[in-house]
Amino acid sequence: MNRQSKWFDNISAKSAKAGRRRAAADDVQPCQHPGCDAPGTHKAPKGRGREGEFYTFCIDHVREYNKSYNYFNGMAPEDVVAYQRDSQTGHRPTWKLGQNAGKRRKKGTAHIDDPFDVFPEEAAASASARRPRRTVLASHRHAFETLDLDEAAERQEIRARFKALVKRHHPDVNGGDRSSEHRLREIIQAYNTLKSAGFC
Repeated sequence: MNRQSKWFDNISAKSAKAGRRRAAADDVQPCQHPGCDAPGTHKAPKGRGREGEFYTFCIDHVREYNKSYNYFNGMAPEDVVAYQRDSQTGHRPTWKLGQNAGKRRKKGTAHIDDPFDVFPEEAAASASARRPRRTVLASHRHAFETLDLDEAAERQEIRARFKALVKRHHPDVNGGDRSSEHRLREIIQAYNTLKSAGFC
C-alpha cells in the first residue's frame, strides 16, 4: 500500500460511522406524548388489535406508559383464560391423540411407520397389509439356512442373529482358537448376501 497516495487520505472509517450516526439522529421522531419535545427513542406497543404498531416515546414517558399498559384491558376474565390456554399451542387448532384414527381404520387407509414399536398392534396390521411378497432365490435360502433362520425372518431378527453368531465364532472370543474361523466366514458371507438383496 502506498501511504503517499492521494486516495489514502480519503479512506476513513470514522467519517462513515459519523455519517451513519448523523443519519440515525435525523430519523428520530419526537416523543408522541402530548407536550413533550424530547426525541422519541423508545417504542411502545399500541395494544390488542393493533399488533405490530408502536408509539415512540422518550425514556421517561415510555416508562410511564409501560407501568399502566395492560394487553388484556377490556376483556372478560373468561376470555383472558381462553386466550392464555390457546397461547400454549400458539393459537393453532389441536386434536386429541387418535381422534381420527377410527375413521381412517374403517376406510383401510391407516399406514403407520413405527420404527420404535410404540404402537405394535396398529403397526403390525399396517405392515402386514402393505408388505410386498419377497422373492427368495436359492442363494438367499442358503444364506438363511447358514444363519439358522426362517425365510420370513425380519430385518431386526436377521441382524440380531448375525451379531450373536459372530460373537460366538469370533477367534478373539474363543481365546485365539481359529477352528471356527471357516464358520465365521460363512456367517459373514451369508449376512452380506442378505444385506445386498435388501433383506436387512
